Amino acid sequence: MAISRISSVFCLVALTLLSACQQVDDGRPETSHEFPRADRPVSAVTSNEFSNEDQRDDLGEAGVVMDLAAIGAGTTVADIGAGEGYYTIRLAERVGAKGRVLAQDIDPEALRRLGARVERERLDNVAIKLGASDDPRLPKASFDRIFMVHMYHEVTEPYAFLWQMQPALRPGGQVIVVDTDRPTDQHGMPPELLFCEFQALGFRLVEFVRKPELKGYYAQFEAAGARPAPRAIKPCPAATGKLGAK
Repeated sequence: MAISRISSVFCLVALTLLSACQQVDDGRPETSHEFPRADRPVSAVTSNEFSNEDQRDDLGEAGVVMDLAAIGAGTTVADIGAGEGYYTIRLAERVGAKGRVLAQDIDPEALRRLGARVERERLDNVAIKLGASDDPRLPKASFDRIFMVHMYHEVTEPYAFLWQMQPALRPGGQVIVVDTDRPTDQHGMPPELLFCEFQALGFRLVEFVRKPELKGYYAQFEAAGARPAPRAIKPCPAATGKLGAK
């Protein structure tokens, strides 16, 4: 009997340790475990710059996006995945002294360089914050607009990320996504898949346009209701996005 009990206890301990190892080794942040895993490949982060800033200005990219998003004096904006600050700098100028821009990124070195740039250009209306792969760590009810420009395809935990982000919007606030219509592992995001992932978190598509200045598309979303419980989120199959759809 004693041997049998010892054997049972040993098996229970072994199973517990195995379960713990599986949780630790699945490659996901512990804070994401209650959310579904995204059924799509994710682009590797290769650079904090989408392209040369002068080239983007020659196309009028930032002006087009800010006009579509109705960014004006006094607007409060979060620039997610700010990188080297292409949008941060231009947003700061557009929103003026009464507006605010929060530049967020998960790369501490990129934020260090951006901080130096903000200080050099004396942008008193810009703050900088380090985010996480599954949580932008934004203050609640703080933003009229949240920008995610050419970076959403790099988000490894989109359901957790969007769930954590939604409370940061003010009433009437909207999320702006600019991306390219190509496979997610080729630094793009098929629009149909984008729509599905946002809808799964209770967002509604407000506007969608394709613009040559963006080398892609502009999508604008608003929260249409309460967030679903994490375990109630229905993940989107990769096939929902028609990869490379025109």
